Amino acid sequence: MQDTLFNSLQKLSKSHDFTQKKVRTKCNVVHLTYYQSVISNEQLHHDLLPFFQNTTNNIQTVHELRTLIPIQDLVISSDLDEITQHLTKGYIFIQLDSYLDEGVLVNIKDQESGARKYNNTENEYSVVGPKVGFVEDIDTNLKLIRRIIISDKLTFAELTVGSLSKTRVAIAYIEGIANPEHVNTLRQRLSEFDFDVIFDSALIDQIIADNSNSIFPQFMTSERADRIKYGLINGQVAIFCNGSPYVMFGPSTIFDFFISPEDYYLPWILGSFFRLIRYLGVIFSVMATPIYVAVLSFHYSVIPKNLLGPIIESRVDVPFLPVVEALFLEITIELLREAGARLPTKVGQTLGIVGGIVIGQAAVAAALTSNILLIFVSLSALASFTTPIYKMSNTIRFLRFPLIGLAAVWGGLGIVMGLVIILGHLLRLQSLGTPYLAPVYPFRYKDFRDSFIRASTEYTYLRPGFLRPVSMKRYKVHPQKDNPNSYDNE
Repeated sequence: MQDTLFNSLQKLSKSHDFTQKKVRTKCNVVHLTYYQSVISNEQLHHDLLPFFQNTTNNIQTVHELRTLIPIQDLVISSDLDEITQHLTKGYIFIQLDSYLDEGVLVNIKDQESGARKYNNTENEYSVVGPKVGFVEDIDTNLKLIRRIIISDKLTFAELTVGSLSKTRVAIAYIEGIANPEHVNTLRQRLSEFDFDVIFDSALIDQIIADNSNSIFPQFMTSERADRIKYGLINGQVAIFCNGSPYVMFGPSTIFDFFISPEDYYLPWILGSFFRLIRYLGVIFSVMATPIYVAVLSFHYSVIPKNLLGPIIESRVDVPFLPVVEALFLEITIELLREAGARLPTKVGQTLGIVGGIVIGQAAVAAALTSNILLIFVSLSALASFTTPIYKMSNTIRFLRFPLIGLAAVWGGLGIVMGLVIILGHLLRLQSLGTPYLAPVYPFRYKDFRDSFIRASTEYTYLRPGFLRPVSMKRYKVHPQKDNPNSYDNE
């Protein structure tokens, strides 16, 4: 009976940051139980451990122990639920070896680590909601997640990858929600691949992806703590890599890359509206320039009469084919974008604004391109920035070029052929064995509540079915919440 509580705490040992150790004093043996990722190591090594090693008191009960420990925030408890709840908040549980059915909870929470002064997200900025981002230290990142999701079900499994770099990698998931098959698959892939040096989580993404030859990212990558939190509570599995401020998580579908955390901080109608704007922006970004090339090369008849005059006038002095001027402008835009991203911030902004205006006006004045195409290319570049995830934005930027080539050779038929090839590739693509086009294929109408649109919280209480989570329900929706007296009747 005495070791029931001590043994019950062993269930938490599935998480790598869970620690249990014995400390021998001059008169007693004490047991320490804590989560390494949320306690203050300084308090542990400078206050608690020296106290136990130097004390000469023969402590018989936990009440005597409570009066001697030099820390103010103390709680005596024998309730397992209360103990596990306090452990996840940064408490350490201390038990006497002679009396293991009760102990003292001591608050040594790390107040500073994981909350540095300047850790705002740089590439995933949002106006509404928290702006806490990850850093390059894996321990700090794990503390951030442990602070956001205060649950003993949050589990970390740590591995070492890289034959030379010996990089620490942690798999994070919520036990009882995440599908064990996804956890085991990730663990197997990480343990099997052989690589010398892991510079960043992006290398792990390419190595463990289901199809490493695809231009579409198969794992979500984010520097935002709230995005990772949302993925974990949905049943996805996250991968932390030491030295990288970006965290991967999956399984992911193509729709995940167009969801912004802001969608959930705004009313659902506004969130759905902005999400649809992103989808329309992607379609316009990919299709605008190829359609322009196809129409001017093969399909003059589809141009309205009142628009035909301005188009002829804008191209009357242009000596190049539509595909040549389109490629010229698209490559110019990409050069400006890459140069602006690589240069210092102030210089890059100046180059992007001044360079775009000067080069665009000069190209039109020199009859190298038409002003109508300049408008299309500029709007396409602008629309590509609506994608919240940088990796998917790069994919969208690339897709325009093969479609422009197909439009120049076969016109509208070439565009249709290109879209069919892309669709066929997406139908075969998977992320940790999950179809990339879910919930469209395979069709799951219930999961449409949080894909193209973000439905009201009355309808999003279930986790996505295509993730195959252990527990489907996220929260309980009260059936009579519109009745002000419904809670009084319970």
